[in-house]
Amino acid sequence: MSVHFEERSGVVPCKTPWGSWYQTMEEVFIEVNVPHGTSSKEVKCRLGSRDIELHVKGEDIFKGKLFDTTMSDEATWTLEDKCLIRIVLMKTNREAGNCWASLLEGEYCANAWVQDQMQRKLTLERFQRENPGFDFSGAEISGNFAGGGPDFSSLQK
Repeated sequence: MSVHFEERSGVVPCKTPWGSWYQTMEEVFIEVNVPHGTSSKEVKCRLGSRDIELHVKGEDIFKGKLFDTTMSDEATWTLEDKCLIRIVLMKTNREAGNCWASLLEGEYCANAWVQDQMQRKLTLERFQRENPGFDFSGAEISGNFAGGGPDFSSLQK
């Protein structure tokens, strides 16, 4: 479901010195630019449920404690076109209110505007899941969407 929503609505990336990261309700995506010609043998990537580390050609790219927990047995990394590493982490908490403020605790933080846009995107994704007959991919929202937006579960249908 998220993939189709993201394809239609785009992503809200958080830029970093090595590339960027972005998120959906279910996943966190990390894109790392590496020197052209990098081989998979030159990549050392460890994906834990609460921590992550990436080394390329013997250099530390990042290492630390993730902002929140993930399902390590569902995490993957790929090397694309010998110049881009893509890491996909599956969030343990898959609620719209679980918007990561940073990739690692205290590092690679989203600025206030990016954080706001990420939370809006997750709220719209939640609305899309709750209302599959509607298309929220181009919708704009305003008001209180922090924490996943308003709770309509108590309204009668």
